[in-house]
Amino acid sequence: MQRILVVAGIALVAVGLLWPWLVKIPLFRLPGDILVNKPHLKVYIPITSMVVLSVGISLLVWIIRKLK
Repeated sequence: MQRILVVAGIALVAVGLLWPWLVKIPLFRLPGDILVNKPHLKVYIPITSMVVLSVGISLLVWIIRKLK
């Protein structure tokens, strides 16, 4: 449990330090993401981005399990 918390903390620090460069990656502006922009309503549904993120996390977890 402690190892998971330490790794999660290091990952959060790394993301925080790399944030200026991570924002420039067009992950949440992919084709297939839905944006409804009306005068009093703004709805954003990142369907394609969530699929890409899910596949990436699934591959990462699969690789980690294979290495154990």
